[in-house]
Amino acid sequence: MFKYLSVRNYVLIQELEVDFYDGLSIITGETGAGKSILLGALGLLAGQRADSNALLDRSNKCVIEGTFGIMQKEWGTWFEENELDFADDTILRREISIDGKSRAFINDTPVNLAILREIGAKLIDIHSQHQNMYLQSADFQLQIVDTYAQQLDTVAKYRQLYAGYRKLSAHLEEIKAAERQNKAEADYHRFRFEELSVAQLLDGEQEALEEELKTLLHAEEIKTGLMQAAACLDADENSVAALLKSAIAAMTRLKGVFPPAADFLQRLNSAWIDLRDISSETGQMAEAIEHRPGRADEINERLDVLYALQQKHRVSSVGELISIREALNVKLTEMDDSHLHIEQTEKELRELEEQLNRLAADMSTRRQQVIPGIEQQIHSYLIQLGIANALFKVELQPSGSLSASGSDGVRFLFSANKQQNLQELGKVASGGEISRVMLSLKATIAGKIALPTLIFDEIDSGVSGVIAEKVGNIFEQMAVHAQIINITHLPQVAAKGQHHYKVYKKDTEQDSRTKVRKLTQEERVLEIARILSGEKMTDAALENARELMNYRE
Repeated sequence: MFKYLSVRNYVLIQELEVDFYDGLSIITGETGAGKSILLGALGLLAGQRADSNALLDRSNKCVIEGTFGIMQKEWGTWFEENELDFADDTILRREISIDGKSRAFINDTPVNLAILREIGAKLIDIHSQHQNMYLQSADFQLQIVDTYAQQLDTVAKYRQLYAGYRKLSAHLEEIKAAERQNKAEADYHRFRFEELSVAQLLDGEQEALEEELKTLLHAEEIKTGLMQAAACLDADENSVAALLKSAIAAMTRLKGVFPPAADFLQRLNSAWIDLRDISSETGQMAEAIEHRPGRADEINERLDVLYALQQKHRVSSVGELISIREALNVKLTEMDDSHLHIEQTEKELRELEEQLNRLAADMSTRRQQVIPGIEQQIHSYLIQLGIANALFKVELQPSGSLSASGSDGVRFLFSANKQQNLQELGKVASGGEISRVMLSLKATIAGKIALPTLIFDEIDSGVSGVIAEKVGNIFEQMAVHAQIINITHLPQVAAKGQHHYKVYKKDTEQDSRTKVRKLTQEERVLEIARILSGEKMTDAALENARELMNYRE
């Protein structure tokens, strides 16, 4: 139940606090007093869009807060799933900053707007006058039937499965298209892979071959140079090694009489060892090097293969060629396995379709079962609302295939006059008739929905007299099942309320402000008399208002 509303700095409302109660609450006020502003504030609590134009004072933020009485057994799981703290008196809050940015809170915990919309849709239903246009929508009509059938949870489950079905169907088409494309490219990719596989690529091979080829091409030059170096170092008595040996002997003689000679001797011995090693290694290398023209040809042929592959694949190393080969191997494996993926997806799709067909059949059966009850109640309400010759029929239309709403659609057919054939509601009903049908529908489903609060904005417009009395009776009946808040201009309806609020505008020299107050019993009489007589209050209007109120009492 909606218990409390607080509004600060919203349009013409500077500050407002209102307590609401169970049963039928009536809101009245002169045209332009701000009733639509009040509805706008409630809409923001339910998750509607907001902007900075809503601010009365552009230097301060707007804050709208509502308290709702809820039950743990009905709401506990939802609060747990959304990681929110549960409270019997749950507070929804909406804040609009001076730059137009909006923030939402549930029990002081920040939430995104989608979560606020979700809980708002479960707590209040706001029917404004433009919503009468929804009655011409096939989706809205089907929602009415499903609501009466009390299968909205089943429909939600079906829609979730159907969304998954559509997504999986799209995925299947994608992988089938990919398979067709792969088949067209498979031979080309296989040729490329086999070409790289036959090449027996080794990482680092190219660099090693290029070094070996360089050595082979300069074999004579290298051999001669190494031999010359070896000869200079240690070939005869004039070699570097022989001269170094003489220096070592000289330092050996001096070390007994000249201490620094010992250090020189150590360094010369080390140099002599290194020199002999160099001489030995260069000599061995010189002997090992030989001119092998056949090997150079082999290397050139291998390098030509590697260079050609690199040029073909637009890379600069054997390592990159190896990466391409491995990628092609993975791609070919995926191509070979794609039919398995398709088969598995088709199986999942068939299983999901079977599940959807079962749910759709159950939904269709339930819809068919409740249609006579809907037709009977709507017909009864329409007669009460002054359309004595009204005919109303709900036509279920099998679609022959699955859709987001199941396997069938619905049409509301209507006739207001004798000898007038039933036709689609939106094509034959006048504006006033549409309003009465909508009120009848809302009254019909009031006892079937879990919504604790229904708010109506002049849904009773266009009626008067005895019919207005009937409208009030219908609202009384609805209030047995839910909290009803009705904005009205009808005195007969206003008199039916258990609680009565007046929206009025307080003018000052500087500006105008929208206010709301709960009326006492005597104030209700005056307000109903005002509605009856207009600006000029008459004794007859007061007496009439008292009679209406006495009838109510």
